Parts: sequence; structure tokens; C-alpha cells
Amino acid sequence: SRDYSAPVNFISAGLKKSAAEDLSEDDSDDDEKPVKQEETPKEFVPKKLKTGGNFKPSQKGFAGGTKSFVDFGSWERHTKGIGQKLLQKMGYVPGKGLGKNAQGIINPIEAKQRKGKGAVGAYGSERTSQSLQDFPVVDSEEEAEEEFQKELSQWRKDPNGGKKKPKYSYKTVEELKAKGRINKQLSAPQKELAQVKVIDMTGREQKVYYSYSQISHKHNIPDDSPQQPLGKDSKPQGFALPELEHNLQLLIDITEQEIIQNDRQLQYERDMVVNLTHEIQKMSEVLSHEERAISNLSKVLEMVEECERRMQPGCENPLTLDECAKIFETLQDKYYEEYRMSDRVDLAVAIVYPLMKDYFKNWDPLKDCTYGTEIIGKWKSLLENDQLLSHNGQDLSTDAFHRLVWEIWMPYVRNIVAQWQPRNCGSMVDFLDSWVNVVPVWILDNILDQLIFPKLQKEVENWNPLTDTVPIHSWIHPWLPLMQARLEPLYSPIRNKLANALQKWHPSDSSAKLILQPWKDVFTPGSWEAFMVKNIVPKLGMCLNELIINPHQQHMDAFYWVIDWEGMISVSSLVGLLEKHFFPKWLQVLCSWLSNSPNYEEITKWYLGWKSMFSDQVLAHPSIKDKFNEALDIMNRAVSSSVGGYMQPGARENIAYLTHTERRKDFQYEAMQERREAENMAQRGIGMAASSVPMNFKDLIQTKAEEHNIVFMPVIGKRHEGKQLYTFGRIVIYIDRGVVFVQGEKTWVPTSLQSLIDMAK
Repeated sequence: SRDYSAPVNFISAGLKKSAAEDLSEDDSDDDEKPVKQEETPKEFVPKKLKTGGNFKPSQKGFAGGTKSFVDFGSWERHTKGIGQKLLQKMGYVPGKGLGKNAQGIINPIEAKQRKGKGAVGAYGSERTSQSLQDFPVVDSEEEAEEEFQKELSQWRKDPNGGKKKPKYSYKTVEELKAKGRINKQLSAPQKELAQVKVIDMTGREQKVYYSYSQISHKHNIPDDSPQQPLGKDSKPQGFALPELEHNLQLLIDITEQEIIQNDRQLQYERDMVVNLTHEIQKMSEVLSHEERAISNLSKVLEMVEECERRMQPGCENPLTLDECAKIFETLQDKYYEEYRMSDRVDLAVAIVYPLMKDYFKNWDPLKDCTYGTEIIGKWKSLLENDQLLSHNGQDLSTDAFHRLVWEIWMPYVRNIVAQWQPRNCGSMVDFLDSWVNVVPVWILDNILDQLIFPKLQKEVENWNPLTDTVPIHSWIHPWLPLMQARLEPLYSPIRNKLANALQKWHPSDSSAKLILQPWKDVFTPGSWEAFMVKNIVPKLGMCLNELIINPHQQHMDAFYWVIDWEGMISVSSLVGLLEKHFFPKWLQVLCSWLSNSPNYEEITKWYLGWKSMFSDQVLAHPSIKDKFNEALDIMNRAVSSSVGGYMQPGARENIAYLTHTERRKDFQYEAMQERREAENMAQRGIGMAASSVPMNFKDLIQTKAEEHNIVFMPVIGKRHEGKQLYTFGRIVIYIDRGVVFVQGEKTWVPTSLQSLIDMAK
């Protein structure tokens, strides 16, 4: 500690000299020790410093003298130590530098005393050991020397004392050509924009250009720097002739442009030579092609003139149709292009048509229907225009064959159809069948629509089914393969005439079936069924009403008349007739017979006899099954009574055996039907069956069960009244005539499909 109450002590630094003495002393020092910059030692050269990671030169170190780190912050022992706490809170670790990466210096900056009064670095390096440690040197001494000499030379004059030699740049002709090729011609709008007067004031004198492109073509001299203003001591230039320089520069520019232009012209001429060579080749090919075409056309013309000469009336060797066909074949084979391009229509009209008229002049189509088909077929391949085949064109001016058929062949057909009787259809049908693949489609349509159909329509109007001995189907049906849907307008009047003829008809007359049977597949199913229901079914119902069922003396004619129509009317219509007009009387006779102590063997034979009168298709119908099952039930009840069993022993067993046999036949028939359905489903494929619309009610239930994830399967060996039982989830059902029956507590209850699904869920 110091005693600040003691008086101030001053340290002597010597005597202050006068200004004149001080100045003279400085001059003498300079003379004695001259310091030249070029002789400065290497170690005095400033060196580059390598800084740390994020160290910034503006960061300040500790300015606390040369005390060790141990004494750092020692003054805080007299305070509360808030500074040390704040530093530690911000992440400071004692013994390391400050900063995010601890890049700060640990020790305070050391000061080094300079020897004399010279500038910084005049007495050598002033780096301390601490600065060398914190900021090591990275560049070599040679680099520092070169950099120093470079900086030093900027303050000196040229050591050689002479002027710089001018450096010249030379351009070869190849460089100019390459430059001219790179700078392509400007587009039209750019050219207009480029024709602008440009004043260049970047050189010693003002220069005027007339396009921007001329600026890029300047001949740049390296020593073309702006002239320095003359000072007092500077000497004037010995060679300054701006006009001559301008003229020389202009000559150089012109020469460059001429070289570039000549190169472009040469390239253009070479390209023109190549182009003209290709043109010569193309024109030679065209010329040879034209020569071939001329020679071919001349030969074609000779052949046509020869045909024309032989067509004259007084010619010794007249042209025949076969020879003409050979000439046209030659034209088509050897001169195909000319034949296709030429006007075949006029050629055929002039040469072929007269010959074709002579060929067909004595032709009767109905007597010789195939006459001329080969000739016409041959001319079809020679004359028909292929382009018209795609859209069935009937442009007579562009297709020679269509015109030939229309003008030569059609008049004969019109004449023969006008004289033809529609009831003699065989010859006309054969004639058109033989020509259907030869004549054009539109001509055949014209014959059928405009010539044949009106004749048929008129004949149908005059037809009377009661008086005409020839049935109408014999002269209408042969036209079906040719006319097909064109005959539809005739069917309605035919049905009306047949309905009128059937008003007084009785089923005992079998001629009606012979007349109607050929029309079953011709009429649409709906119109046929409507015709049957309106005109035939009521007559059959009346006939069944008149049938008397007598087991002792049975007349079967009326029954045979009705059953004979089974293939003509639908099964549902026939079943309806039997349910309404036959089975009530039949069951009534059975009941009355059973009530009078009958012979059960006779009843069994009678039952089986009537059942054998029906076909399997009718017996398979549920309504017919129910009626016969009802008869069996009546017979079972009769033999189950005490009177019946007493009167005729063994009858009960016989009737039970009959019932069992009949129902087993029904089961076998149903099983066979189901097997056939399964085989058909397997043939159609599982995928098609799954995607197709359900064919019957059972398939519909199966589809719904699959949709709702419900198990639907038959119960093996279980039946109710001959119907197969199924499990639908936990419910037992059977299907009868499109109705679902669900097993209840005492009986079977019909239910809807949606209710069934809800119950199963």
C-alpha cells in the first residue's frame, strides 16, 4: 500500500532543448543512420495473422496488466461478487476464454516497448510470445516478401527508365471466320433496331458507328489508354496522328468485314452446290418416272384405240366380251397405276356396256338364274371402285361396275319382277340367292324394297285363309333369309286374317294347327302368345267343359284335341285350362267313386291312366302336382277309414305304396332338375353366374344371403310336401312357386324376402 499523504516526487527526464538544437540533432541522426525501405530486414515485414473460429478483431482482451489469472477478479472480495456470478450464469468456465467457442484470450494483452521513435515495425517485429501463441503466423516468408516488394514497387519509377514497348495483338483469318460464323445474322426486327447511329467516346477521339455490331468488331490495342494531360515536367508525345490512326483502324475494320463476308459467301455457294446436286437427283428421278408414265400411257392408249377400232360395225374381227375382259385384266396387272388413275367409267361405258347388252339380250332370269354370274363377278373385280366399298356408296358417276349393273342388268330384273306371280316364289328366291354376292348391296336392297315387297304386300291383302288352298307360309317364309325384318309389316294383316278365320273354328278341326304351326317361330313370342290367348285358348276351354269324365265309359276325343295343342300354347295357359275346366270335374268323380265301396285297384289304374295322359313338362308344373297329390290324399283318407279298410283288406297298403311311389318319382324328378341346373351353372362358370341376374327365386335368395353374409344351404334328407327344406341362418324354410315359407310353432307361414333377412339377422 502507498502513502498518499506524502509529497509528490518527480523523476527527472533530462533538460528541454531549444527548437533549433533539436532540429539540428535530428538532421545529424538521419545522416548517420540512413534507413532505406528497400533494405528493410525480412523480420520487419508485417505478416498475416490466423484468427480463431469466430474471433473478431474488434474483440477486446483484459486490460489488467500482466497479472496471472489467479488474481483475476480478486477485487470482488471487497464486493458482493455479482460480476463473477453473472459470467458463470452465462456459461463462463474459469480458466477458459470468453465467447461461445471459448475463443477469447485468457491472459491480458502484453505490451512491448519500442526501441526508438520510428514507425510501427521499423525496429523489427513487435510480436510478443503471447500474441504468437494466440495468433500464429500462417504464410511463408517468401509470400510476404513478394507481397512487400509488389507494394513497394508501386511507389517507384521504372528502374529501367525506358518506355514500355507497345504490345500488339494479331488475328488470323481463321479466327475472323470463326467469329463471323458465331455472330449469326440478326433477325429482321433486330436488324431494324441495329441500324442506329452510335457515338463512341471511350477512346482518345470520338468515333461514330452505324450499328451496335460494329462496336464488337473494334480492333482493340492494349496500349489504347486515354492520353494523360501534359504537366510541367512531362514531355509531349512524339507520334500523335489521330486522323491517320482512324484511317488505319477503318481500313482494318473494312478488311475484316470483307474477309468475313467472303467466307460467308463461300459457305453459301458450297451449300448451294450441295442443294443443287440434290435437286438434280430429284429431278432426274421425276424425269425417269414421267418418262415411264408417258410410255405406259402411250401403250394404254394403243390398247384402247385397238378396242375402239374393233368396236366399229363393219370390223372383220369384232371384239368379244371375253377378249375385252382380258384387255382390262392386262391393264389392271401391267398398268395398275394408270388404270386406277384413269377414268374407268367412260372407258367401260364406251366399250363394255354395248357388249354386255348383247350378252344379256335373250336372258330370262327365272329360267336360268345363274346365267352371267361368272361374267358379272369377273367385271366386278375389274371395275368396282375400292374406295366406295367402305361406305356402300351409290355414286354412279364414280363407279363403273355399279353403273353397269344399274343400267344393263337392272332393266331385265324389273321386267321379270313385273310379270312374276308372288305365289311362285321358288324361282325368284333362287335367282336372287344366286346373285346376292355379285350385285352391290344397295341394288339388292332396292330390288327387295321397291320391287318384291310391294308385290308380296298386295298378294297378302288378296289372300283369304278360308278359300285359298295354298297356305300362306309356303310363299312367304322362303323370303325370310333374304328379307328378314322387311317382312314385319306383313305379319299384322296376316294375324288379323287368321283371327277372323278362327272365329267359327272348333278344336276338332286339326287344319288350324297345321296353318298356325309354321308361324310360331316367325312371330315374336309376345305377339304369338297374345294371338293364342285370344283365339285358341277360349275354344280349348269350351272343349274341356264339354268333356264328360266317366270311369266306366270314357270318351277321350275332346281331351286329345286339347292336349294336341300343348306345343303351340304355353305351359302356363294349358295348366290354367286344366285347373279351371278339367281337375274340378276329375276330383269330383274320384270322390263320388270312393264313396260307393269301390275297387281300389281299379281306382289306382284309373289314377295312373289319367296321369300318363300328361307330358312330363305338364306334370312337373307345381299346380298339376298339387292336384294329383290332392287326389292321393283323398284316396288315403278313404282307405284310412274303418269302413274302407274292412270292405277291402290290403287296400290301405296298396294306396300307401302308390302314394310313396308317386312322391318318390316327384323327388327324383326334382333332384334331376336341380342336378341339371347345377351342371348348367358350372358350364356357364362361377364368375358369370355370380355376375348374372338371378334366374329363379332360389338364386335370388342365395344372392341376398351372400350380400348379408347369411348361411343358406339345403337340409340333407329333409322335405316338406315334396319341397326341399333349406336353412337360412337359423331359420328353416322351403320355397313353393316363388313364395318363401318359414317354419312357425304349428304351421308354415309365408313371408317376404326382406322379413326373412330381418328374422335371420
